Amino acid sequence: MPAARESLLDAAYTALARRAWSAVRMVDVAAVAGVSRQTLYNEFGSKEGLARALVRREADAYLAGVERALGAHADARERLVAAAEWTASAARSNVLVRAMLTGCWSERLPSLTLSAVPSSSAVPAQRRADGPLPSPADLVALVRDKAVASLSTPRGVASRRVDAAELARSCELVVRLSLSCVSAPPGEGGLTDLVKAALPSVHRLSV
Repeated sequence: MPAARESLLDAAYTALARRAWSAVRMVDVAAVAGVSRQTLYNEFGSKEGLARALVRREADAYLAGVERALGAHADARERLVAAAEWTASAARSNVLVRAMLTGCWSERLPSLTLSAVPSSSAVPAQRRADGPLPSPADLVALVRDKAVASLSTPRGVASRRVDAAELARSCELVVRLSLSCVSAPPGEGGLTDLVKAALPSVHRLSV
C-alpha cells in the first residue's frame, strides 16, 4: 500500500517535528494518516520499523536532491556549488538529514542502530529500511560519487583531461565544506563564496 505507507511516514514526520520521538504514539500516527493501526503495523512491524523507514525515506530524498542540484547547471563549479547549497539547506530544514549528515542524534530523535536489523517483513520497502542505514561517512561517499559521475559525463567534464583522483578529491572537499557550514554557518558571502574560493580551478573541468 504505497499511498498508505507515504501517508503514515508523512504523519510520523509531522509528529516528530512537534514532539520527541519517545512521545510519538503509533495510534496517533495512524489516525492522522487516516488508516487503521493494524495497517501501520502491517507496513512497518513496530515503532522502530517506522523510525527506520522514516530515516531511509529522508536519506533517499536528500540524495535525490543532490542529483537534481548536480543536474541544474552546465558549469562544473556551479554544479558543485548547487550540491553544497542543497546539502546545507536540507540539513537546516530537516532534523533527520542533519542527524544523518553529522552523526549527532539528539534525545528528541529515534534511537536507532545504523546496522541492519532482523526483518521478517513482506513489504519490500520495509526490508530495505531494516537493512543498513547510512552513516555520515556513507553519505559523504555517496554524494562524492554522484558528483564525480555527474562531472564525468559529456555534459560535465572531458575525462581524458581530468585526473580521476583529483576530481574525486575536489568533490569530496565540497561535501565536507558544506557539512562544516551546517555546524558553523558562514558569514557574508555564504557557502557559495567558500566553495568557489576553495575550488578556484574547477572551471577548467568543464567541457
